[in-house]
Amino acid sequence: MVVLGVESSCDETGVALVQADDGSERLPRLLAHALHSQIAMHQAFGGVVPELASRDHIRRVLPLTQTVLQQAQCALQAVDVVAYTRGPGLAGALLVGAGVACAMGAALGKPVLGVHHLEGHLLSPFLSADPPQFPFVALLVSGGHTQLMRVDSVGRYQMLGESIDDAAGEAFDKSAKLMGLDYPGGPLLARLAEAGDPKAFALPRPLLHSGNLDFSFAGLKTAVLVRSQKMLAAARAVQFTDLPLQSQRDLAASTQAAIVEVLLKKSLAALQTTGLRRLVVAGGVGANASLRQALNAACDQRGVRVHYPELHLCTDNGAMIAMAAAMRLQSAQQEASTAYAFDVKPRWPLDAL
Repeated sequence: MVVLGVESSCDETGVALVQADDGSERLPRLLAHALHSQIAMHQAFGGVVPELASRDHIRRVLPLTQTVLQQAQCALQAVDVVAYTRGPGLAGALLVGAGVACAMGAALGKPVLGVHHLEGHLLSPFLSADPPQFPFVALLVSGGHTQLMRVDSVGRYQMLGESIDDAAGEAFDKSAKLMGLDYPGGPLLARLAEAGDPKAFALPRPLLHSGNLDFSFAGLKTAVLVRSQKMLAAARAVQFTDLPLQSQRDLAASTQAAIVEVLLKKSLAALQTTGLRRLVVAGGVGANASLRQALNAACDQRGVRVHYPELHLCTDNGAMIAMAAAMRLQSAQQEASTAYAFDVKPRWPLDAL
């Protein structure tokens, strides 16, 4: 079974081919994938412009499909199922991927399957050289979502805790913007933090001692704003127009340290609560080197295995969509459909699957 996956939920267009053996317990394998990021286009606006994102998906999705088919040396007619991101995400962007996938399925006479974007991230570590085994605790840190859940098998997810306001990814990006960094700010903040002092500023760790597994990063963002304003006022008092570079580095390091500590402590608490000895980290923030280092060290001390997607598969991509579809079909959790009418779900809780 060859599955073609299309991802278009936000500002990356991804297409991939995955092959799965029907009735086999072997994991599906990635044949090829291609990705186009819209970061350069949105930088001028300081964030994603939904209409521009949708138009760019239209331009990119078919050429990327051709590239993937050529890389895998696979004919389009050999595709058995066409999968696409049904939600959550930007409505217009989702409609592009869904429309193309369903049109392709109808033209080929092949079934289609709508995939949950976050389930794609959740299952993306199964594409790595060191795939996890069920059951495990998952820390999902993707864009506007920060969630901890117990995962017993494909489609069997129990929410343990989630963000009640700003998620970790938003805390990185919004804090970076408050510090005057370009879009997307999260990776730039992490880079600045490498040369900074994580103990330079005492920033809050919201809900760290709440007694539950929920997250809140809005208070941290406010603290970064106040600190940035005070530092900028002090700099201007001595005729500087911007924050001194070392001050930026220290604030970036302190912000990152606060986010990482909350994610680390909550993840360890989830492992203790469930009694599980395996942790999966997925989503864009999962690529953060400081977070990986902290989780690896803490879990190694406790005899817990940690699994991540490959770095190039941490951001949104078609491979995770094709993989999630293949694993759902392989485990008989869902059947693909030849009803080519489609809808999208811009807001779609993962625990509603």
